[in-house]
Amino acid sequence: MSDRKFKISVPATSANIGPGFDVIGLSLSLRLTLDVTIQTSSKDSSSPSPILTYSGEGADEVPLDPYKNLITRVALYVLRCHDQSRFPPNIAIHVHNEVPFGRGLGSSGAAVVAGVLLGNEVGQLNLSTGRLLDFALMVERHPDNVTAALVGGFVGSYLRELDHAATEAASVPLSEVLPEYPPDAGEDWGKNPPMPPNGIGHYVRYGWAKEIRAVAIIPQFELSTAKARNVLPQTYSRKDLVFNLQRLAVLTYALSQSPPDPDLIYEAMKDRVHQPYRKELIPGLPEVTSSITPATHPGLLGICLSGAGPTILALATGGFDEIARDAEKIFNSKGVQVKWKLLDIAGGSTVEHL
Repeated sequence: MSDRKFKISVPATSANIGPGFDVIGLSLSLRLTLDVTIQTSSKDSSSPSPILTYSGEGADEVPLDPYKNLITRVALYVLRCHDQSRFPPNIAIHVHNEVPFGRGLGSSGAAVVAGVLLGNEVGQLNLSTGRLLDFALMVERHPDNVTAALVGGFVGSYLRELDHAATEAASVPLSEVLPEYPPDAGEDWGKNPPMPPNGIGHYVRYGWAKEIRAVAIIPQFELSTAKARNVLPQTYSRKDLVFNLQRLAVLTYALSQSPPDPDLIYEAMKDRVHQPYRKELIPGLPEVTSSITPATHPGLLGICLSGAGPTILALATGGFDEIARDAEKIFNSKGVQVKWKLLDIAGGSTVEHL
C-alpha cells in the first residue's frame, strides 16, 4: 500500500470591508499550506503523534506540539466527533504560512479551516462544505472570516437562528470544544466532544469585478481581535446603523460592476460601527482612510480597516504603488512602520491528493 500524501491550501481573508461588520469577508492571495504525508506502507508505529514542522510567518512562535497547535487541535476535534480518538501513526505535517499573525488578515480563521480540512482528510470523512463550515463555526464563532476562507471570493454570511437545543449545542464554551490537553492525555481523554448542530451558518457569494485588486498596508505590530472588540460599544444609534445598512446594500452590488464606480464605492465603504472606535488602537487610521481618496489617488475605489486591524485594505484598479507609499508616509509620521502587499482576490480552500 502506497503512502497517502495530500496538500491543503487555505487563503487569508479580510472581514468587514467597511460597513459589513461581522457580515462580509473577502479571500486574499496569501495562503496557509499544509503538506501531509501518512506512511501507510510502514508497519512501524514509532510516531504515534503527528510530526509537525512549520515555516514562514510565525514560525518562531507557533507551538509544534500537536496537542497545543491550533490546526492539529481543531483536526483532532473533528476526528473525535467521528469516533476517531487520535491521528493515525506515522503522519507528518509541514505547515507553510504566508498570513501574518494579529494583523486583521484572518490568520486564526485560516488555521481553523485548515484544521477542519485536515481532520476531514485524515479521517476520510467526506464532509460536505456546509458541514465543514459547522465545525469551523464551533471554534471561530464569527462566520465572516471562516466562510470566506473555506469557499473563497467575496462572501456574505450569517449565523442561523436555531431551535433551543441546537442553540445550546452551538454555544458551548470554546474550552469544551478545544480543551487544553494535559501532558498525560491518552486516547480516552476528552473522548466525547460537543458535536456541532447542522446548518449553523449560511452564506452567499457575491460577484466581483475582475479589475479590482487589494493593497494590504500592514502595520508592524499585532492587534488581538479580543482587544479590538473590547473598545466597541454595547449599543448604537439608529442613525449609525442605518448609515451602515445603506452602504452595505450598495457596496455588495457595486463591487461586482465593471467598470467599478469609485465615487459610489468610496462612499459605500465608510463605516460607523467599528472603525471610529478602533482609531485609538491604530495611530494613523483616521488620516489614512480620510486623506487617500479617488480624487487624490486615481485608481482607488475604497479604503477601510481589514478585519479588526491594524491592516488597512485599499481596493483599487491602479495606482497601487502611490496608494501604498502615501499610506506608509502617514503611518511613519505617527511612528508606525508598515509593509504592504498587492493581492488578488483568491479562490477558496483546496485539497490536492498527490
